[in-house]
Amino acid sequence: MSFVSQPRSNISIQLDDVGLLERMTTFALSTIPCCLFLFINGTILFTLRSKSVFRDTCRYILLFNLLLADTAQLAICQVLFLLSVCRITLTYPVCGMLTGCASITSVTSPLTLMVMSLERCVAVCFPLRHAMIVTIKNTRLAIVAVWTSSSLHNIFRVILLLDFPFKDLDSLQMTNLCNEFNMLLGSRSKVYDNAFTGFLFASAAIVVISSYVGVIIAARSASTGKASALKARNTLMLHLVQLCLSLSSTIYNTLLVAIMKIIQSVGFMRLNKFLYVLIILFPRCLSSLIYGLRDQTIRPILLGHLGCHQKLKTVAVSG
Repeated sequence: MSFVSQPRSNISIQLDDVGLLERMTTFALSTIPCCLFLFINGTILFTLRSKSVFRDTCRYILLFNLLLADTAQLAICQVLFLLSVCRITLTYPVCGMLTGCASITSVTSPLTLMVMSLERCVAVCFPLRHAMIVTIKNTRLAIVAVWTSSSLHNIFRVILLLDFPFKDLDSLQMTNLCNEFNMLLGSRSKVYDNAFTGFLFASAAIVVISSYVGVIIAARSASTGKASALKARNTLMLHLVQLCLSLSSTIYNTLLVAIMKIIQSVGFMRLNKFLYVLIILFPRCLSSLIYGLRDQTIRPILLGHLGCHQKLKTVAVSG
């Protein structure tokens, strides 16, 4: 018996070591780029508040709101992911608070992209009335409306969640890992979440595509600056791509459920980590790359805050 049990114990120890090594690797490969982009996003947010040209320009105010939502969601999603990697379960109230914050920011991003698309459309299609329509006051009101809509959506989710008979549970400790899918308790919550996701995706797509078509039509007009229209068209195309990537996170849970029925547990856990990086982490990192490096006004100030200019000066002096 001892000769049989000894190899089995060795195998179990090796499997535990492999599992620990894999979790540590996953932890490092997801946390390092996440921290890097959180630092870059934080630097861009500081940059957008450091100059009056950014604080007093409507499109930079909207950009600040977009980056703020993406940064908050990136941080929350990374916390939830690391909890799942470490297989740590939470109580329903704590998990509900984390997923609620993630839900608010996930809705805020596409709504802000809709407002940014409309702002670019007005700038090209109605250049003479742009200053009257897109004012600092109206921009701030639009941002308040965006966050209010996101908050109302989350409040409605909480109301549906309260219908679940928590009193029948032995404990508020969750048996499953904390994520938005496991917090959809009850059929009505799932139906509402699917309906809202579909409505949000359709509305955002219609607004961005309509703005894109409007800019193309205006570009063909002799009264519209060709260079300005071309730049706005490229910006709206980036908005559309970013919108698709941003809303791809809404199908994350549904995709996992479908994959779970096909792939075994070990393969599923590994695929889940890959999909997290591809669908959740990667789109949240695009905002800083698209806007921080593409914008000619932000880029030199951003590089200066990151210390790149100082390093270049040091290299030049030493050379």
